[in-house]
Amino acid sequence: MRTDLYGQLVLSENDLCDLFLRDPTRNIKQVLIDKHIDLSQHFLSTENLPKLIEYTNPKVSVEEFDKKNQSNWYMPKEYLELDIAQWVLDKCNGEAELQRAGDELIRFQEREMFNLLRYLKYLVDTMRANGIVWGVGRGSSCASFVLYLIGIHKINSLYFQLDIGEFLR
Repeated sequence: MRTDLYGQLVLSENDLCDLFLRDPTRNIKQVLIDKHIDLSQHFLSTENLPKLIEYTNPKVSVEEFDKKNQSNWYMPKEYLELDIAQWVLDKCNGEAELQRAGDELIRFQEREMFNLLRYLKYLVDTMRANGIVWGVGRGSSCASFVLYLIGIHKINSLYFQLDIGEFLR
């Protein structure tokens, strides 16, 4: 398998066959495939297979490509519509936690990062549902109480008096 300049995974015919042979039940929404792959219409229209999209070079700068795709969040509708601020505040116990979470949420909102928080909640829920283990936390993200409440890490920054400024500079 290869990735293009933009980080998109592009599958060859062998990659595509290998993908389906390894796990035919895998839920994949779409796949970028090399132009030279000749697939029958029957294969392309089978409902339980992903939508196969012929790869074309976006012909824009990497920066333009990133900016365009930053608005596309591939997660279920219930997460896209989740009032993440209310969800986080509902997880708080006591005034100190509400104050800290509220302060952080304002910073996340100022940076237009609520969709990121929604996606992280979706990611954590998906990992939990599938028994996937992830790290307990490291780096500056441990300074975020909101990320702790979502479950990204297990470091209570309020308890350890970590400054959110270490994370959201």
